[in-house]
Amino acid sequence: MALDLVQVNFKAADEAALGRFWADALGWGVSSEAPGVANVEPHGFDWPDPSVVCVDVVAVPDPETVRYRAHLDLATSSAAHQEELVARLLTLGANRADIGQGDVPWTVMADPEGNLFCVLEPRGLYADTGPIAAVVVGCSEPLATAGFWGDALGWDAYDAGADLARLRSPRGVGPFLEFVRQVDPGASSGRVHLDVLPGPGDDQDAEVARLRSLGATDVDLGQGDVPWMCLADPEGNDFCVLRPR
Repeated sequence: MALDLVQVNFKAADEAALGRFWADALGWGVSSEAPGVANVEPHGFDWPDPSVVCVDVVAVPDPETVRYRAHLDLATSSAAHQEELVARLLTLGANRADIGQGDVPWTVMADPEGNLFCVLEPRGLYADTGPIAAVVVGCSEPLATAGFWGDALGWDAYDAGADLARLRSPRGVGPFLEFVRQVDPGASSGRVHLDVLPGPGDDQDAEVARLRSLGATDVDLGQGDVPWMCLADPEGNDFCVLRPR
């Protein structure tokens, strides 16, 4: 039994506008499976595909009150590509952001609704990830948190240290999932969480029970009667277990 990391979920005041931003930023398409939802996926995408982590943007009444600790790192292939991508994102409505990062080779930015993300300098590690290099989660204990997610997803530890733990699909495709130490992860502001999907033939209820046995807990986000299950990992990061389509 294992789960697939299928998408990152952004809360937004204007899901259509933010969906268009991320579609243009990633070079993907955007559609809507339901009112208040913008689905950002590669053109011609056949969901799910282990080589792609999609983006879902969901309208909420007051996204400023929703706090998560995840962000996206975008990949580039050269210094010129990084410069061009930053310039293009600025024209799409992004802004440069100062979070006290100092003099670093990557560029910290915020999308039109204030969600932070990074445009990385070219790194060989991310040469084959696609436009999203990594989904990054801030936490107080990267090794322990990566251990939970490695067991949940069946992903391999690519690097593991006290300050950074990195996972990737054993298929060797798609973005990395990275856990970075933060002194006070509860103070980090964002509106992004992970959505996971049971594998073919696996049962949603059985997977939720397995996640609870690994240390996940149930959370009530006001979701009401929905087909997905809302949980939190041992560090309190919310995520959803989707029902297979």
